[in-house]
Amino acid sequence: MSQVVSADLETRIGYAAKRLQQAVRAAAERRLAPLGLTMPQYAVLSALGRSPGLSNSELARRCFVTRQSMNDVLAGLLRVGLVTRVPHPRDGRVQRTQLTVAAQDVMARGDQALAEVEEQMAVGLTESQRRRLLELMWTCTTNLDPPARSSA
Repeated sequence: MSQVVSADLETRIGYAAKRLQQAVRAAAERRLAPLGLTMPQYAVLSALGRSPGLSNSELARRCFVTRQSMNDVLAGLLRVGLVTRVPHPRDGRVQRTQLTVAAQDVMARGDQALAEVEEQMAVGLTESQRRRLLELMWTCTTNLDPPARSSA
């Protein structure tokens, strides 16, 4: 069996994408911590802000975590009063999750925190470069997962 020599990691698009994702997540976690939120919790609040009443399974898919992990995330949000759960009208086994009034303020501050992270990330880029970067990122995403663009 021959051994394949990998290219220098800094020249690999996938590696750069993963490093960026890790850097964004770390910066977001630092900015969300004073609000008492983790990145997965913010993702849940954001998903529910766009689509109230999602089930545990739907939230897990949208937030890129397992259903078991979503149970833990939701337990934390329930404990601090940011979400409520009610039985689905047609399937009592399914719980629909909704934001509380208290979640609105936390979400607004979370949105601001993440906007600041994105602004910090893009320092030195022109508006044209920002638009082009976003376009290129969506092209790469679509090339690997065509349905991802339509659900974003």
